[in-house]
Amino acid sequence: MTLATAGPRGLAEPAPSVSTVERSRRVALDLLPAALVFVGVIVAWEVIVGALELKAFILPQPSAIVAALGANWPAGGRFALSTSAGATLIEAAGGLAIGTAVGVGVALVSARWATARGVLLPLAVAAGAVPIIAFAPLFNNWFGVLNPLSKAMMAAVLVFFPMMANVIRGLIQVPPAALELMRSYAASDWTILRLVRIPNALPYFFTALRLGATLSLIGAVVGEYFGGASFVLGRIVVQSASALRYDVTWAAILLMAGTGIVLYAAISFIERLAIPWYATNRGGGRG
Repeated sequence: MTLATAGPRGLAEPAPSVSTVERSRRVALDLLPAALVFVGVIVAWEVIVGALELKAFILPQPSAIVAALGANWPAGGRFALSTSAGATLIEAAGGLAIGTAVGVGVALVSARWATARGVLLPLAVAAGAVPIIAFAPLFNNWFGVLNPLSKAMMAAVLVFFPMMANVIRGLIQVPPAALELMRSYAASDWTILRLVRIPNALPYFFTALRLGATLSLIGAVVGEYFGGASFVLGRIVVQSASALRYDVTWAAILLMAGTGIVLYAAISFIERLAIPWYATNRGGGRG
């Protein structure tokens, strides 16, 4: 039963449901320990660096980093962190999209045909075993040093292998009882793929996508270290460190970390919308 409260002009309005309030309370309680630890680390960092009087090139104080972030955020400035963050995010998002598309495509082919799996899996493992920096000169030569696509391809290489491996596992590790039931109805391979294998693979897909969101940023920034436009985060880190502006260097690192957290949270939110049944079970029955 939902109680009503008096709203504007005396009209009755339904009160928030108990489930919504309870869910919000549980989310807040889940986030509280992480928030307390984060605040504690920042306070300790500020106090310890100030007490030891460490030089900025060793470790700047958080207050100095935040000040540098604000001072160098506007577009058109020397470092223009807002423009740099946007450019790097585009490269990372492009790499995430490319790596995801290729990884899912290879996984579908490998899961369908054992012969293809025997051919493609060794190639994928070999590509995943090569250090990412080895690809930088190749992609810069193929696509151009200043072309964002060369950095996106670096990100795609990192995203591809975990995406492919997770999706293959989700497509293959289907409960035998579900397959037997579908075959008892004379379901085609396409119907089994659409109704059984793909739904079973969705949790694996989103797990790989969350991992890929952070890996794509790593790939893009590593690619930027080996050359690129001057207004990307990787080049800002190199330029600011060379100019002994370590507060700006840390501000750029803070932006990278913040962008990764936002991407991870966005994908987790999409996962809850796409497969709420899995999110509920994973949360121990919480709605």
